Amino acid sequence: MKRLDEYWYHPNIFSLMLLPLSWIFCLIVLIRRQLYSLGVFTSVRLPVPVVIVGNITVGGSGKTPILIALVHLLKQAGYKPGIISRGYGGQAKSWPQQVRTDSDPNMVGDEPVLIARNCQAPIAVGPDRVTAAQQLLQHHDCDIILSDDGMQHYALQRDIEIAVVDGIRRMGNGHCLPAGPLREPVKRLNEVDFIIANGLAMRMEYPMEITATKLVNLKNGHSKPLSELKGIECHAIAGIGHPERFFNFLIKQGIPILKHPYADHFKYNANDLNFDNDLPLLMTEKDAVKCSRYANENMWYMPVQAKLDERFITRFLYMLKKDSENK
Repeated sequence: MKRLDEYWYHPNIFSLMLLPLSWIFCLIVLIRRQLYSLGVFTSVRLPVPVVIVGNITVGGSGKTPILIALVHLLKQAGYKPGIISRGYGGQAKSWPQQVRTDSDPNMVGDEPVLIARNCQAPIAVGPDRVTAAQQLLQHHDCDIILSDDGMQHYALQRDIEIAVVDGIRRMGNGHCLPAGPLREPVKRLNEVDFIIANGLAMRMEYPMEITATKLVNLKNGHSKPLSELKGIECHAIAGIGHPERFFNFLIKQGIPILKHPYADHFKYNANDLNFDNDLPLLMTEKDAVKCSRYANENMWYMPVQAKLDERFITRFLYMLKKDSENK
């Protein structure tokens, strides 16, 4: 049986049947934005610049590697960034939660732990991003806040919006939920400051390239070139928004794989990682955060890096400097 999101990227009668629900969804989105605009719903401005790194589609578009790259860029430019996130999938009983490199992804979410391990920057997560950001500013010396996702979290005012789009899948069938993958109508992209395309970029978009050259052993931390597995059949698991992106990357590297796709933010147990043979098991770094407790020396994850366009970097830092001066 197909998942609902598999219908969003191809013409089909099922999506057409859901269109009336999409129109209702779009109307609710419009009314909600108007209520924030009119001040009926409260929207908070922080004393430091706020940068949103998000998207208008459901599912993976590559925003987490971009956010990590931005944190490193800002540090090099002399800023002291703090990071906030929803903490999707986290089961903590109270929010917000501070995230460290050794935090339990079951409590705070898998992506925040991944970000913490790559950024060495203060992170707070919770459904209320305003409270999470205020806690960061209270307990840490941050002069800029980056929000992992949150384009639709209008309770937090923002200075710069960066929308990330999938350069291949784009906007799918162009419909809002549930008939399509859109959280907001496509025209919402006309309001953002930057559009970064993961892959093929169109007019007024900045391209971004995801690179990966090595594998890291989940058990002992040893690494080896990705090329060492060329021609060697492997199992590949992916519990991300778009598993095929990971699978296709491995295939392009000449690695024949047995695919095991899972839902985004999937909570693994030991049985999900046990197969009937001893072939190497490959996974994303996001999956590795949750699978480390089951690690053995036959399991490897692939860290990735986002290579940002130089034109984007120049314009982004210039805009941020102007916003900081006006604070």
